[in-house]
Amino acid sequence: MRPGVRLGVDPGSVRVGFARSDASGMLAFPVVSAIKDLDDSAVLRDLIAEHQVIEIYIGLPLGLSGADTASTMVARDYARRVASEVAPIPVRVVDERLTTVSASAAMRIAGKDARKQRESIDAAAAAVLLQHVLDSESASGRVPGDLIVVTDE
Repeated sequence: MRPGVRLGVDPGSVRVGFARSDASGMLAFPVVSAIKDLDDSAVLRDLIAEHQVIEIYIGLPLGLSGADTASTMVARDYARRVASEVAPIPVRVVDERLTTVSASAAMRIAGKDARKQRESIDAAAAAVLLQHVLDSESASGRVPGDLIVVTDE
């Protein structure tokens, strides 16, 4: 497992959830949710600076069949924007199917009702996504996800 803090990002239609790993790259923690297109770029820059992030993983909302959806294209555009903002930090997209469902179920089990979940569900989903990435890399020894290549167009 490569040491260093990684960031997980769950871009929703209204909010963007952020999670980070510990320095060992073994555990993911929800950090914060930000309003999309209003303050998510500033939050991202602050987290990168504060935690010396080595890599960013952005959730890609594929359909249950694995096919791209309209939301997938929005997430890819978001990932390209982030990659150009944070270069040379690598940005990768990873399958995020059911991360919000998993995060919501875990929050319900912990006793948080649906109304209160709205404030933190995106950060919790980002943590589920990032933990999956960390576990996958630990088990396989390979870096998960598809690297976003920034081109000068």
